[in-house]
Amino acid sequence: MTAQPLGVSVPLGGPLGDQRDRVRDLVSWGYTDLWSAESSGVDGFTPLALAAAWEPNVRLGTAIIPIYTRGPATLAQSAAALAQAAPGRFALGIGTSSDVIVERWNGVPFVEPYRRARDTLRFLRAALAGEKVTASYETFEVKGFRLTVGEPPDPPVPLLLAALRPQMLRLAAREADGVIINWLSATDAARVTGIVREVAADAEIVARLFVCPNPDRAAVLPEAKRMLAGYLSVAVYRAFHVWLGREAMLTPFWERWDSRDRAGSLQQIPDELVDDIMINGTPAECRAQIAHYVANGVTTPALHVLPFAGLDAHEGYRLLSPAAAAGAAGD
Repeated sequence: MTAQPLGVSVPLGGPLGDQRDRVRDLVSWGYTDLWSAESSGVDGFTPLALAAAWEPNVRLGTAIIPIYTRGPATLAQSAAALAQAAPGRFALGIGTSSDVIVERWNGVPFVEPYRRARDTLRFLRAALAGEKVTASYETFEVKGFRLTVGEPPDPPVPLLLAALRPQMLRLAAREADGVIINWLSATDAARVTGIVREVAADAEIVARLFVCPNPDRAAVLPEAKRMLAGYLSVAVYRAFHVWLGREAMLTPFWERWDSRDRAGSLQQIPDELVDDIMINGTPAECRAQIAHYVANGVTTPALHVLPFAGLDAHEGYRLLSPAAAAGAAGD
């Protein structure tokens, strides 16, 4: 492991079974972590299970698994299985996700997200420690569950919670081992990490960073705005960016979006907002922006390379890698 962790979002493009060589490339280029997510593609655990078999040293994490779409016991079982497959190398990142994923796509009521996150953390902490859990939490009840997978994971599985605004950030700092953040600028990161550090000075802070190391900004911006619109239109991210102070900036976008004027709404996303929260430019410029997040409190950047304007994502990861940075420094 290098002094500064640097992660990559998985899965990579194409069928899961064909990604072994690309995963090995990432590790050889100096990436330390692989972080999966779960929304509308493959599930969040299978890519990590494959990577655990392919690479014996890389760290694995979920960023994130929605807490509503699996029962608490099933979630604990999945985490315990990966902890066995990659002892000491797996971190479980969970989160409330959004009303779109939870309600519209999975038919589960998206209610009391703060309490559900708190209760899930408390259950997982007990279950992954090998305890028999019989408890009535505020948002669910568990009667007599115990993991039957042998000894509890040693060391314990770190629990991370995705958080946006102060209440959830403080919950993550108090009851988890760290926090997962995304869709924010490096300047925003300083504000967010500061709230976490007030409660837990040593918490891990994982930031999912969307990066396109393509200097053709004019070609990148339209694709970036289409992707950004899909997130800014979701209720949890609307509230987040209002809290960050962007209500006046984004109200024209939201008005057009809500009136179903999709093309018009994209025109209302300022170019400078894209530059702030979707890293783009030359590889050197992108690396400098990633370093800005680290300087503002992020401990673990997890990069998601965006294949905009013809960029090959795997090549993008190579260009941003520690190996490429070392080569550039030696030129």
